[in-house]
Amino acid sequence: MRILGIESSCDETAAAVVEDGAAVLSSVVASQMATHGKYGGVVPELASREHLRAIVPVVREALEIAGTGLEGLAAVAATSGPGLVGSLLVGLTYAKSLCYARGLPLIAVNHIEGHIHAVLLEARRAGGEVPLPALALVVSGGHTHLFEIDPAFRYRLLGRTRDDAAGEAFDKVAKLLGFPYPGGPIVDQLAPHGNPRAVRFTFAKMKGNAADFSFSGLKTAVLRWVEARDMAEEIAARRLLARGAAPSLEDWLAVTPQATRDLLASFQHAVIVELLTRAAASAEAVAAQALIVSGGVASNRGLRAAAAAARLPYPVFFPTPGLSTDNAAMIAAAAFPKFARGEFASFDIRADAGLRLA
Repeated sequence: MRILGIESSCDETAAAVVEDGAAVLSSVVASQMATHGKYGGVVPELASREHLRAIVPVVREALEIAGTGLEGLAAVAATSGPGLVGSLLVGLTYAKSLCYARGLPLIAVNHIEGHIHAVLLEARRAGGEVPLPALALVVSGGHTHLFEIDPAFRYRLLGRTRDDAAGEAFDKVAKLLGFPYPGGPIVDQLAPHGNPRAVRFTFAKMKGNAADFSFSGLKTAVLRWVEARDMAEEIAARRLLARGAAPSLEDWLAVTPQATRDLLASFQHAVIVELLTRAAASAEAVAAQALIVSGGVASNRGLRAAAAAARLPYPVFFPTPGLSTDNAAMIAAAAFPKFARGEFASFDIRADAGLRLA
């Protein structure tokens, strides 16, 4: 049984064909990084326009690589939220069109649930399963959530960020220091070249829900650190380098003094400790048998290494980097249990920018 997945919640136009919930026959992603990079972040109107240009060729390529046509599909799944409403509309409307033309069932998928199923998909591909109940830490540029997943695949929200998402904090700190968008991967590359305990960061205690996150204070602390130093020339050098063609790690190191490397290492260390500390506490509270870490920040090598070194009393599952960032294979994978339960969407379903999972 094959399902075509379509993902367009933000700035990636993606399509994939997944077979029997385990085999990824194709996964195509058209990135808009070059379009948004000059603005230091995603511009919603431009994102919608780029999705319109890419959606047809991306879906066509995914079907060709999978060696199937629309007649070979059991259903079409599309992200219905959360995300940028204009971007969501492109993928969801195109999925409706395909289903209407071919008489296929439409399955609406929550983007956050898709990230969770990216991990479950890879566990199945390896011939195993993620033990349940589990705790899911979904952490990206737009999301930082903690969910309990019970054996019936019901979700309960345990904690979330009250301001910036962790990935957003990475990108904003990088931008502040003169690095291009997206800055998270560059911070991850430079962090091993600094001292993670050189700069001390503190987090406010959360009133109300101890499982919630807050990263805005961390971003402000970096701003104060920069303001206390004369860094104009250093930051200008990095901005000039960013205008070139794909700077290497050695290029970034050459324009990043040791003090700034130490700052980046300390910042990343603080974020990782905050994420894993709250995740571990929540996992213990719900007697989780596994920890799932997914979303774009799951690609962070520092986070992966710290999770492995923590020696938690349960297995920790990460998706491969290719399935950590936004993709359509995770949307198709999340659609299979919905298909089995007959949870099909009607053609009047709307894109929901604030769609919740729990």
